[in-house]
Amino acid sequence: MSAPVGLPMASAVAAPAAPPAAAITPERYREVAARVRLLSWLSLAAMSVEGVVAMIAGIMAGSIALVGFGLDSAIEGFASVIIIWRFTGSRMLSSDAEHRAQKLVAIQFFLLAPYVAVESVRALAGGEHPQVSALGMALAVFSLITMPLLGVAKQRLAEQLGSAATKGEGRQNVLCAYLAGALLLGLAGNALAGAWWLDPLVGLAIAAVAIKEGVDAWRGDGCCVGSPLDGFTVTDAACDDDCCSR
Repeated sequence: MSAPVGLPMASAVAAPAAPPAAAITPERYREVAARVRLLSWLSLAAMSVEGVVAMIAGIMAGSIALVGFGLDSAIEGFASVIIIWRFTGSRMLSSDAEHRAQKLVAIQFFLLAPYVAVESVRALAGGEHPQVSALGMALAVFSLITMPLLGVAKQRLAEQLGSAATKGEGRQNVLCAYLAGALLLGLAGNALAGAWWLDPLVGLAIAAVAIKEGVDAWRGDGCCVGSPLDGFTVTDAACDDDCCSR
């Protein structure tokens, strides 16, 4: 009579604590890595255009939010270059390349934040009124459409590779869309209601986001990096736990 009770208990104790690993062959790994490189090239092209246009429009309109958005685009473009480098040649299977990518991107964000924050505070204190920028609003709409598509695609491929650096770049693309939405709100508010103070406030938000991205990138010390060299086995949970957020 006790056997039926004991069996489920034993089964519960023996249940695995984590999902089983998903095997990936060297050929499949290289195929997925090639897709990541292609997406990063596309991101680099988009970020180059986005950054140049945002900087020009921001300087012309006197918009610190647009200038900050352009600098953020430059940093994300730099991250794309790092991912391209990461998955080229012998570095394709290197966990050290993952670590270097995270640190380099983090430093760039830390350089961006102080500039945008200081200029935003100066604009608020001085009551500087940015001009209306139709070009800036069009750019924000473009980013709202393209960045989520690139970001989601990269994160899905990153899970197959167990690449924390690639997943981080994808998250940056998605975050860029949120920043574009905030930028559009600030520019539209200034154009429609004369709410000039929205522009520097959005600039402060961009600075805060830059600090958060930098901290997240710096703390990503490799604990979420997969081990493709170890039998090309990558767990789906490798990029999903919170070990890199501590």
